[in-house]
Amino acid sequence: MMKSIKKPSLTEVEKYLYKCAHEPSLKRYLTQEDVVVTLFRDIYPYNTKEEEILVKVQILNLFYSTGIINTYAVAKHIYDLKDTDKLLQNADIELIENIANITIKGKRRRFYSFATKYCCHHNPNQYPIFDNNVCKILIYFNKIDNFYNFKASDLKNYGVFKNVIQEFQKYYDLEKYSFRELDWYLWLLGKEHFSPSAT
Repeated sequence: MMKSIKKPSLTEVEKYLYKCAHEPSLKRYLTQEDVVVTLFRDIYPYNTKEEEILVKVQILNLFYSTGIINTYAVAKHIYDLKDTDKLLQNADIELIENIANITIKGKRRRFYSFATKYCCHHNPNQYPIFDNNVCKILIYFNKIDNFYNFKASDLKNYGVFKNVIQEFQKYYDLEKYSFRELDWYLWLLGKEHFSPSAT
């Protein structure tokens, strides 16, 4: 039986952020994150060159196990989109679906989690990351406190997902934390309680 999870609070978030920064078993995740941040922010901050997009797609896919087999097709798809950098700067919600939905060899694909990660690393203050562990925690606390009216399936709609994250922030007085900080907290909490190895 799963042990109860402590309610979100400043103390709990700080505890998990400290854990992320100092626990040896999590070091690889932080190192990977540093590489991705440097790549997206400093080395290839724009989406105007196909080869640069390809590097970003391959690194995200490798580090975050997003399940993309044909990374070139996804990179070409992003390259072919219009005004990507302007839309990223404006935190356009529809860009998530534009990136996520692609046809490869006649088959429709939706790389939703990947698209949120791609946009987040370009504009971390405006694009929270969709992740199964994060969703499980949001659903868990919503069942307890009903902080926002949503169903599990609604989280696959990015506009709703972002609203849920924002309402979570407000309800538990966590607005001092960025989306990225909250993501680390929620992800690690979900990993701890809902991963196959959790007891």
